[in-house]
Amino acid sequence: MKSKITKAVMVLSLVGLSSHLVAQDTDAQTSERFAKKYFRTWSIGLNGGMLTHYTPFNGSSNGNFSTPYEEWGYGGYIKKQIVPGFGIQADFLAGKVRGGRPNAVPGSAATFESKIEWSAAVSGNFTIANMSLNQKRNVFSPYATVGAGYMSSAATTDAPNGANTGYHENFFVPVGAGFKLGVSKGVNIDLGYTVSFLKSQNFDGVTGGTNDRFSYAHAGLEIALGRKGTSQLQNYSAIAALREESAAESESLRRALSSAEENARRDREALAAKYAQEMGDDDGDGVANKFDKCLGTAANTVVDGAGCPLKTPAQIIREKVIVTEADRRVVDEAIKNLEFDLGKATIRSTSYATLNKVAALLVEKNFSLKLAGHTDNTGSMALNLRLSKDRAEAVKAYLVSQGANASRIEATGYGPNQPIASNSTLEGRQQNRRVEFSLF
Repeated sequence: MKSKITKAVMVLSLVGLSSHLVAQDTDAQTSERFAKKYFRTWSIGLNGGMLTHYTPFNGSSNGNFSTPYEEWGYGGYIKKQIVPGFGIQADFLAGKVRGGRPNAVPGSAATFESKIEWSAAVSGNFTIANMSLNQKRNVFSPYATVGAGYMSSAATTDAPNGANTGYHENFFVPVGAGFKLGVSKGVNIDLGYTVSFLKSQNFDGVTGGTNDRFSYAHAGLEIALGRKGTSQLQNYSAIAALREESAAESESLRRALSSAEENARRDREALAAKYAQEMGDDDGDGVANKFDKCLGTAANTVVDGAGCPLKTPAQIIREKVIVTEADRRVVDEAIKNLEFDLGKATIRSTSYATLNKVAALLVEKNFSLKLAGHTDNTGSMALNLRLSKDRAEAVKAYLVSQGANASRIEATGYGPNQPIASNSTLEGRQQNRRVEFSLF
């Protein structure tokens, strides 16, 4: 009764293991990097090979019989791969085990034959080599197996110390090793060797001092089940796949960075060309194109701060110019009070009062004025040249708006090229950011 219950439990466990075969993966393998992958995790195998009572564990006496006779056996399995390195499989085996010359009866030529009616086992399959750094799909995959099983067998023997047995059932422990050769994504050649340790001493019809065992050397095919085109999980190296996808991602980022740098270079060139056009003075009236609202005025035309001709040109009196100390103090005070918004050419209102005095001085004495804009070395050369020029032009535009003659004011930007202090200190950089006024 106990034997029947045990057999029923074993059969139910095997049925439960194979019941998910119909639930195969149907998701297509995605080509997106680092996305979830789908694999074939179910497979079936068929094999055939040699059964013998000889095993590497028999010792010098080779069990109850000293001479092994090879007989054909056949088997199969259903496997579920859990992770790349481990799977669970249900094994089936049938065939005959034969041997001769009993060790307990020297000189006897007696033989035995044990027929395995059926055997079933559940084993863990450990894939040893699936950690390749270069190949996502391993072609050569060594493995080891260990499990527990139940079988039905009957023995016939003519040994004097033996007896024929009817079919009876026994537990056994299969331990094996082998390797698989991947011939495609869905097919492997399976070469293996398994030793079965029986919980029985009369598997061969002779009761000895130790439990019996037999071996099975086999060759066969394993066929993966699942959607065509996906890889088998047992042959997949996640390390190699991650390495490959990381290299592809790195190359993609490098290309994107190179493209971004090229676009930035083109933008800089376009900005420089636009700046050169805007800050040029095509009509030579002393007002930059950016601020000139009347482009194309004739040469020697007296214009206002917007570059437009004055309706009543101011009389130009050429006389000897004398700049007094009082005049210079007016200009020096304007320089000290001159402030701009940070990083811009916008004059702050606190500077208007002293600039108004300079404008009045220019109107009263008809001085000429040179404005020279300077910056520190923070930022790019192109940006600093533009900023220094814009600030000088902004001062000129303000003075012209207060009545000064635009044709007698020159605005130039030198960027960081003429420092008056070291740019390595905060105080030095502050001194270098300036607009110089030169009366003449």
